[in-house]
Amino acid sequence: MSQNATLARPYARAAWLIAREAGDAATWSQGLALVARLAADPEVDRLLGDPRLRRDDAVKLLAPENAPESVLGFIRLLAENGRLKLLPEIAGLFEQYRAEDQKIIRAKITSAAPMEQVEVLKLAAILRRRFGREVEVETAVDESLIGGAVIDTGELVIDGSVKGKLARLEAALAQ
Repeated sequence: MSQNATLARPYARAAWLIAREAGDAATWSQGLALVARLAADPEVDRLLGDPRLRRDDAVKLLAPENAPESVLGFIRLLAENGRLKLLPEIAGLFEQYRAEDQKIIRAKITSAAPMEQVEVLKLAAILRRRFGREVEVETAVDESLIGGAVIDTGELVIDGSVKGKLARLEAALAQ
């Protein structure tokens, strides 16, 4: 376990509890995702590490426009505690807490070629029936799969790719 994840966990948990209590999980989720993407940018990361950057300026740099005061206050708290660089980990953990609480499965579907939206929706429906929970789908393309797709839910990996089938065939023939 990384030190950043350990340091980020209490902040992510607090953010989730505040968002859930306020019934504003979607706003927090969007705000944290945006701020995390900004903080992960190498140029922004370099600026955040500059000791000459004032806390207020760091908050202005990262704060989403029209963000609720609770999100801005959270970013200020992170700045005061020198934890702005943890934003990517905080956002990721926040999403895990949200998914657990709202009974959501996050699935990443990696295919050899871009998938049509209809195909994605069909796979999401199949996963929803299998797990009995809502499914949030993220798609990616990896041409090295040759064909087919790999579905990763964190709990289960389904490898229906040609590359995976060839690897299993090679392993079977090697025995």
